[in-house]
Amino acid sequence: MGVKKNSEGKNVFWFGYKGHLAVGTSSQYILQTFFSSGNLNDGKAAIPLLKGMDEQLPLQNIRYQTMDAGYDYKTIYEQVHQMDQQSVIAYNKQNRKEMIGYDKHFAPTCLREHYRYDRFDAKYETLKYTRPKECSDCPLANEGICQKDYKVKITQDLRKYTAPARGSKAWKTIFKRRTAVERVNAYLKEFFQLNNVRYRTGERVKIHFDMVTLIYNASKLAADRINAQMNQQLAA
Repeated sequence: MGVKKNSEGKNVFWFGYKGHLAVGTSSQYILQTFFSSGNLNDGKAAIPLLKGMDEQLPLQNIRYQTMDAGYDYKTIYEQVHQMDQQSVIAYNKQNRKEMIGYDKHFAPTCLREHYRYDRFDAKYETLKYTRPKECSDCPLANEGICQKDYKVKITQDLRKYTAPARGSKAWKTIFKRRTAVERVNAYLKEFFQLNNVRYRTGERVKIHFDMVTLIYNASKLAADRINAQMNQQLAA
């Protein structure tokens, strides 16, 4: 038990432990777990989860790591980049500084409009922004003030420049998949009794936590295989 400060700076008392999960957004399998004391900041648990996935479960089809604003730390972006993956993490507005010549998503702006995200060049790790169509009739377009294209390497600042770019439709689509971990969390608490642990020692609680996550994955695998067999029978 102990006390910690919440996001509003107020003291919050806690008792117990915390389980951290890395979940596949499409499959909803638990890919990695981390068990800690209840006062540990979620952002500090991200690095062990990412390293555990990279070392123990190096899946080649994983392209993105999506997290909420509680994981908006430079070290997490760097770890994801070392894994040759892209970070889709909501930024913490408290840690964001206003930049002249850029919008709230760190995209470049001209005097009247903002540049639109075009694409990401994986070879050169470069984001490309293009001048919007509204600039075609702008009197400043031919004055040499505004450039047609704007390119920036994500390694310049991995937190600001993500692939796909912040604020783009692709970024928002990927970020919405993050809710998969909330669903899995609810399944574990409601159907697998993870919210009903009565042990006091950390060792016994961890065994309980590991067994619950193992049984969940096994049940999910069995259900997926049964559904696949039923679909094959229907197709035949």
